[in-house]
Amino acid sequence: MGSLETGLVLKRDHNLQRSSSSRSSSSSNSFGFSGQRSRSRFARAVLFKKMDYLQLICSVAVFFFFVFFFQIFFLPGSVIEDGNNGRDLFGRNVGADSEGFSFLKGLDFDEDLNFEPLKIIEKFRKEGGVGNESGVVRFGYRKPRIALVFTDLWVDQHQILMATVATALMEIGYEIEVFTMENGPARAIWRNISVTVSTADNDMTFAVDWLDYDAVLVNSLNAAGFLSCLMQDPFKHVPVVWTIHEQALADQLRQYVSSGQSELIDMWRKYFSRATVVVFPNYILPIVYSMCDPGNYFVISGSPEEAWKADRQKALVKENIPPNVEYGPDDFVIAVVGSQLSYRGLWLEHAFVLKALYPLYKDFGDSSSRLKIIISTGDSTSNYSSIVETIALKFGFPKDTVKHVAVDQNIDTVIDTADLVVYGSFLEEHSFPGVLLKSMCFEKPIVAPDLPATRKYVSDKVNGYLFPKDNMRALIRILLQVVSNGKLSVSARNVASNGKHAAKNLMVSESVDGYASLLENILMLPSEVALPLAAKSIPNKLKTEWRWSLFEAISDIHSPSKDTVESVDKIEKLFDHATGENSVSLISPNETFLYSIWEEQKNMNIAYTRKNREDAELKDRTDQPRGKWDEIYRSVRRIDRTLHERDEGELERTGQPLCIYEPYFGAGTWPFLHRTSLYRGIGLSTRGRRPGADDVDGPSRLSLLNNAYYRDVLGEYGAFFAIANRIDRIHKNAWIGFQSWRATAHMVSMSKTAEKSLLDAVEARKHGDTLYFWARLDKDQRNPLKQDFWSFCDAINAGNCRSVFLETLKQMYGIKHNLTSLPVMPSSDGTWSVMHSWALPTKSFLEFVMFSRIFVDALDAQFHEDDQKTGLCSLGISKDKHCYSRLLELLVNVWAYHSARRMVYVDPETGFMQEQHGLKSRRGQMWIKWFQFSILKAMDEDLAEESDTDRSYRRRLWPSTGEIAWQGTYEKERNRKIREKEKKRQQSEAKRDRRNRRGSRQKPIGKYVKPVAEATKANATDFALR
Repeated sequence: MGSLETGLVLKRDHNLQRSSSSRSSSSSNSFGFSGQRSRSRFARAVLFKKMDYLQLICSVAVFFFFVFFFQIFFLPGSVIEDGNNGRDLFGRNVGADSEGFSFLKGLDFDEDLNFEPLKIIEKFRKEGGVGNESGVVRFGYRKPRIALVFTDLWVDQHQILMATVATALMEIGYEIEVFTMENGPARAIWRNISVTVSTADNDMTFAVDWLDYDAVLVNSLNAAGFLSCLMQDPFKHVPVVWTIHEQALADQLRQYVSSGQSELIDMWRKYFSRATVVVFPNYILPIVYSMCDPGNYFVISGSPEEAWKADRQKALVKENIPPNVEYGPDDFVIAVVGSQLSYRGLWLEHAFVLKALYPLYKDFGDSSSRLKIIISTGDSTSNYSSIVETIALKFGFPKDTVKHVAVDQNIDTVIDTADLVVYGSFLEEHSFPGVLLKSMCFEKPIVAPDLPATRKYVSDKVNGYLFPKDNMRALIRILLQVVSNGKLSVSARNVASNGKHAAKNLMVSESVDGYASLLENILMLPSEVALPLAAKSIPNKLKTEWRWSLFEAISDIHSPSKDTVESVDKIEKLFDHATGENSVSLISPNETFLYSIWEEQKNMNIAYTRKNREDAELKDRTDQPRGKWDEIYRSVRRIDRTLHERDEGELERTGQPLCIYEPYFGAGTWPFLHRTSLYRGIGLSTRGRRPGADDVDGPSRLSLLNNAYYRDVLGEYGAFFAIANRIDRIHKNAWIGFQSWRATAHMVSMSKTAEKSLLDAVEARKHGDTLYFWARLDKDQRNPLKQDFWSFCDAINAGNCRSVFLETLKQMYGIKHNLTSLPVMPSSDGTWSVMHSWALPTKSFLEFVMFSRIFVDALDAQFHEDDQKTGLCSLGISKDKHCYSRLLELLVNVWAYHSARRMVYVDPETGFMQEQHGLKSRRGQMWIKWFQFSILKAMDEDLAEESDTDRSYRRRLWPSTGEIAWQGTYEKERNRKIREKEKKRQQSEAKRDRRNRRGSRQKPIGKYVKPVAEATKANATDFALR
């Protein structure tokens, strides 16, 4: 109380008293006197009686509460009179036939809220999709493939929705495959409509190459854990459409905000950011999930959820009576529902509806039934119940006639309890209100304002009732028509029955067209994929109703209850585990890796390792206290075992005639890589390498792979250049092989039998200088029509393979005249290699790399500049980050065929070998002169000389793809060594001259003189010996 006692002057102010009395007239003298006395009493109470702080705070709080209460309930209506009878808003005698409220001049319905959806479709249209292509050459060798991912195959709204959408998509040319974490009765449904179903492994993962699919549709919030595998390279750019119907996560996110758990919020933001589009069935869910919105939210109206749940929950809804609601069998219950959004004009709309219901309440005076009104809005934490009760009492409703129930207290029970549903929100929404759809599915007559969203699906007096939102007389008239003698009228029952029938298949067309149009705008299909038909080509019979008929044959149609919160908790536990051990799965798709920082950290680690090694060596040279023999023995055995395990793999690989390298990029490829001594991985990027594996770091062997652009356009071809660069430092085997991780994903990798067969043939040199391959062109899924070599190459390269190959050969060999013929690649004598799965003698591999470096340099010289300016690629459609990779995938066949190498196919299952394109059949068709080693060697030396002498040539790609070696290189090296030797000789001579100029040699340090005692002892010894 120190501030109140010492901070104010306690004596009376006589000037203040005089001014107060002087302002008082004779007519207001008593008022001024009483006011002065009141102020004096208050001052004495505060200043002299030493009021406690707690009492003061409570008094102020009560005062502001009454001010707030008065502002909410009395300011808008108490001062603005009604045009008809001058009464205030809450006057009990307001006429029931009033046209409207005059207080709307101060505050209108649905005020303080305006929602505009993001134009995400326009964004995708600008980027280009299959629906916006023009002048693109397509070959149509396969259909676009869509993967549907479910948590399980129990019958629910997701199964019904996707079965309907999938049927329509297959009708216009899509191919559908289903992936599920858990089996269920709906598996038979998908098989009946010719859809392949795959179930997850025991560890709930899919060993699937997601690059084979043009889009992935993930259904339900419970399947969010699946997105983690699509957050890893090389699957980070596969289009993902994530459909969410649940609100449970939004409630969890609000709790995380209040508790400060920002890590979990950031984790969910990464999940939402991974999806190309997040689809919601209404415009309410995007708002409640706004804190995770990365700008990819999209609404596709329509879902069979309400119709499916209505039959499933009707038997159970009576068991859950909402709190604070009492009703009897003779009571007539009216549910007033509205938007899930809270806004400032909401209470005015409820007041409007309650005032319209008052004449109906007076009609119940002579009836045996009692009118009960339930207003369902808000949540259980708000104090809206007191507001509703106050408004009801002001209008003249008896106590307990009008009750408020929060929306989160089982809205299904409220609707099932009601005899009539009135939509009391006048907010103009973009989609049909879900609570009205739920009411129609429960076969309840609905009365709603005539707004665009409701007018589109509700026909007045057919399947519902509509009234102008500002016309109270029309609303009263409808209510009196619907209710007759305390019960629903016959016409109202017919309207309710029609509403249930219409609601069962409401918005099917919007949903089917919405998904089809969305896929049109987000898909970027390769040139070998056939273009699907437009969404408007879907037959009307597939858009009139959900596919209920598919599920009628299932006896166990009701799925077990699914706890979404429990599923969310499981995903978050996995996130915590990943954070503690390996967080590579949660890398943001937009995160940029800074190679300069990585290089600095790498150099620091090397320096620390070298220092630790030196310290360890010095430590071993000093005397150390020895421990117990048991500890020393265990330590030595542990070190010996570690070295033995490490050396064992290296020794096995060194002793073998063949080593097969598996190029990979990203953690998503790890399940497809081998860990035996025959195979060795080579990472195309430093990040995403396998922990504990003896893999080759590609970027450390070839700095070009640090460039993300060239790493992408070359693809797995970059591994060839990295291994060939100073190959003797890493590869000491007579044969070398490569196998793509995609060959393992496509089940064309070699079995143990095939591996043994290949090793035996290599050791015995059964076929000599041969290209062995085990992934063949005629069985590739991209070539179902078994097209010939050049036709297939055109199909996967936007129709430009032949022209680009010709131009590259002309620039590579410096041909000035028009070259019109391509190297012959016949398909009559055998098949060809695909997916970089082959083996060669190491010497032949280096020759192939020599040819490839020159070819890639000529190819890049044509397109690099245009690609950098426009982002377009002549070998792909629109923007293609893997521009060269598909053409280079087939290049080994051209080189092997025309350099007179034998080509042998190895069956990946049995190991059976069959020669393709025999040498005799090639006579007269091979371009041997173009692929002779001497020609290629001369071209390689010319390029090396130009790179050494012409600095402008260093902007070309060739110097960055490997070694630069020619005769001048050796001469420069020899001259460098001579210069270094001469420099050392000159430094030695200069040092000797400096010593000679000082004029004297170094003086001796001194002469050793024996101590006196030692000398005396020595003399005595000599004397004794004599």
